[in-house]
Amino acid sequence: MKYNIFFPKNYSKGQPGGWPLIVFLHGASERGNDINKLLNHGPHKFVEKKNLPFVILSPQCAHGEYWETDKVMYLLDLAIEKHSIDPKKIYLTGLSMGGFGTWQVASHYPERFAAIAPICGGGSRYMAFKLRNMPVWVFHGAKDTIIPVSKSEEMVYLLQKEGNNPEFTIYPDAAHDSWTATYKSPKLYEWFLEHEIRGKGKRNKIRGIKDIA
Repeated sequence: MKYNIFFPKNYSKGQPGGWPLIVFLHGASERGNDINKLLNHGPHKFVEKKNLPFVILSPQCAHGEYWETDKVMYLLDLAIEKHSIDPKKIYLTGLSMGGFGTWQVASHYPERFAAIAPICGGGSRYMAFKLRNMPVWVFHGAKDTIIPVSKSEEMVYLLQKEGNNPEFTIYPDAAHDSWTATYKSPKLYEWFLEHEIRGKGKRNKIRGIKDIA
């Protein structure tokens, strides 16, 4: 599996405890062997522009393939081994096919992620059960005809049934592209940094979350 990794400008200076890491899972259109496709969408543009304190790991699926949890986790472990990453501050997000992948990967390894942000994806009751203690922020466009907003609504409902209280943003005028507005907003990155893993998979909210649009 090919991948792209982004480092903040001052990465070489180091950071005590390592850097926060965002794992980004792309959509179906970015599959293949052209690594530059990973630059079409995703959080790296905003993070680079604002010089935010994140390393971003972006794996790439081959043509016709879908997200495989073991491959994603292998690359994550490799990144932690090779680079200065804080294992308590690892965040997972993805769009469309990557939104489904975010639900899937996080539900198999909930102890590895401090918070997740699936965009226009969907999942199952089993995934909601496994993520009952996970900080989750779900995004979807109300006018999405490719993956209906009901997919996200169902997951939010299932999480609530498990005692979780996920954040949920529906863009009333957005179609399938609900990721551009999400990744451009500084609020997502602020929210990520409010969470870290403490102890055996337990998550601690570092400070109060700001008002959410």
